Amino acid sequence: MRDLHYSLLQLNLMVRDTIESELAQEYWVETELSECRESRGHCYMELIEKDERLSTPVARASAKCWASKWSMLSPYFERTTGQKLHAGMKVLLKVYPQFHEAFGFSWIVTDIDPTYTIGDMARRRQEIIRQLKEAGVFDLQRELLLPLFCQRIAVVSSQTAAGYGDFCNQLSESGFAFETQLFPAIMQGEQVEQSIIGALNAIYDRQTAFDCVVIIRGGGATADMSGFDTLALAENVAQFPLPIITGIGHDRDESILDMVSFQRVKTPTAAAQFLIENLGATLDRIERAQERVVNCITNRLSTLNNQLTTLQARIPSAAIAAITRHEARLQNLSFQLKSLPEKQLQQQLHRLELLEQRASLLDPALLLKRGYSITLLNGKAVRDAKQLKKGDILETRIEHGTIKSEVI
Repeated sequence: MRDLHYSLLQLNLMVRDTIESELAQEYWVETELSECRESRGHCYMELIEKDERLSTPVARASAKCWASKWSMLSPYFERTTGQKLHAGMKVLLKVYPQFHEAFGFSWIVTDIDPTYTIGDMARRRQEIIRQLKEAGVFDLQRELLLPLFCQRIAVVSSQTAAGYGDFCNQLSESGFAFETQLFPAIMQGEQVEQSIIGALNAIYDRQTAFDCVVIIRGGGATADMSGFDTLALAENVAQFPLPIITGIGHDRDESILDMVSFQRVKTPTAAAQFLIENLGATLDRIERAQERVVNCITNRLSTLNNQLTTLQARIPSAAIAAITRHEARLQNLSFQLKSLPEKQLQQQLHRLELLEQRASLLDPALLLKRGYSITLLNGKAVRDAKQLKKGDILETRIEHGTIKSEVI
C-alpha cells in the first residue's frame, strides 16, 4: 500500500489545528528582542534566547503585536520604564501561538510586563556601575575643576534639536562673552553610543581649545534613553580630561551618563544657567576683591593721616618757632647763593674795563701824536745806541710817515 500523500496546504492546516487545540491558552515568556519595528500600527518583533556562558543563540522566533493591542501596550510600557521597546532589551511577553497556512508560525503578543524590564534594566545598570567603580573611573570627573572663566564650550548635541537652540540663546542673552562650538551627534536610537563617542574623540583632539563639554538632548523622545546607559559611553565620559555637563532632558532617573559626568542638570537651559552662574560667581569674587583692596588702602591712608595729626599736636610751640626761624634762614641763604655769582661777575667786568683803559693809554699811536718818534731796527724798538753798528738801516716812525737812515 502506497504512503498517504498530503498537499502542503493540507499539512499546514493540520499543524494549525493541532496548535489551536493543544496550545489553546496564553503563556508568559522571558525573552530578548533582537529586532523591534513598527509598521502600519502593528509591531513586529524577533525574539531570541542566548546561552549566558557563550552568548550564542539557542532559540529564535517571530512575534507580532497587532495594532489594537499595541496602541495600548506601547504607551504604557514607555511611561512605566521610561524607554521604548528596542533591540537588546529583555522583556516578559504574554503570547499565544498562531500558525497560518500561508505565512507560517509566530507568537501573538497580548501583554507586556514593564516591571520585568525595569528589573532587568536595573540589574544591567548596577553591573555597569560595578564595573566602573572596580576600574576606579566612576568618580574621576568629579575630581576635575571647572575653570573660573569657563567661556569656551564644546557642545555635543543634534544640530536641529530645539534644546541646542535654547542653550545657545540663553548664553548669548547673559551678557557674558561665551564661545560655543557644536560637535553634532545622534541623540536617540541605537546609534547614540557610537555617535557621542565620536564627538568626544573629535573634542579630545582639540581639548586645549575648550574649557568644558556640554552634552544636551532637549527635544527628543523622553522614552528613548537606553543609549545613555552603556558601559562604553560611560567609560569615555568618566575618563575625559575636561569637565562634562549633561542636560539630556529627563526627570525620571539619572542615566549612567549623568552619574559619571562632572555635573548633571535636567535640561539644556539648566546647563546654560549653570555656566552663567559660574561666570557670575567669578565676577562677584573679582568685585569683592576690588572692594577689599580699596577699603584697605582707604583705611591705611586714614590711619597715616591720624598719626600725622597726632605727631603735629605733640610738637612744642618753641620747636615750631625754631623750625620757622631755620626755614627763614634757609630761604635767606638760598637768596644769597643765587645773587653771589652775579656780584662776582660785575666785579670782574669792572676790573676788565680798568685794564682796557690802562692799555689804551700805552697805545704807541698816542705817543706819536704827542710828537714822540719810535726808532726800529729790524722791526724792533731801539732802546740803547750801543746796540747799533755801522751800516745798520734804521726806521724812524713819526706821526705822519717813516724816515729811513743808515748808521755811519
